[in-house]
Amino acid sequence: MTKPAVAVAEEPQHYLGHRERLRARFLKGGGEALADYELLELVLFRAIPRRDVKPLAKTLLARFGSFAEVVSARPERLREIDGLGEAAITELKIVAEAVKRFAKIRVESRPAMGSFSAVLDYCRTAMAYLDREEFRILFLDKKNLLIADEVQATGTIDHAPVYPREIMRRAFELNATAIILIHNHPSGDPSPSQADIQLTRQIVSLGKSLNVAVHDHLIIAREGFASFKGLQLI
Repeated sequence: MTKPAVAVAEEPQHYLGHRERLRARFLKGGGEALADYELLELVLFRAIPRRDVKPLAKTLLARFGSFAEVVSARPERLREIDGLGEAAITELKIVAEAVKRFAKIRVESRPAMGSFSAVLDYCRTAMAYLDREEFRILFLDKKNLLIADEVQATGTIDHAPVYPREIMRRAFELNATAIILIHNHPSGDPSPSQADIQLTRQIVSLGKSLNVAVHDHLIIAREGFASFKGLQLI
């Protein structure tokens, strides 16, 4: 005689109530009401709808250090995390790009040299948590308005190849009359190296001969920033 089938109870989806409570806390108190791992959970909810993502969020923080460092991490490094698929990585990179574009609006809408804090905020958003050195240039017009923001070179953890003549060639193509040089130090220390100082002097000298002003060179790092103009190195 065949025994009747026994119904198997589904595993309670306890995380569903947690998600609703977390969303409610965010809507009521904003991001400041949430810890970094909870904010990461909110980002991951859309990409991973049927799983408790709290352990994954905490794993990401343990690997990279902070919310900002997680969303800034390169996709290839994020793929090293078990359980983090392409959809979730896309969500994280969307957040990073949205933050960068929001900060950039403040730079584009006002003269760069009249809104140093906006320029600095944008640069820190775009570069402070990168794990490779990147050399970026802001090209400005006669009113110091932003014409273009371009990454000139991407390198290793402590070097990005930069060529002064290529910088000036690009300035002429864009009809820029001034530039701001920016690069990051993945080590976390923004102090200029002798190589940084020497390169900057070469660019400044070449710019003077071509009537392209170098307003500043900013070094961005997790622990702060250095301004060549502020340090009287320009």
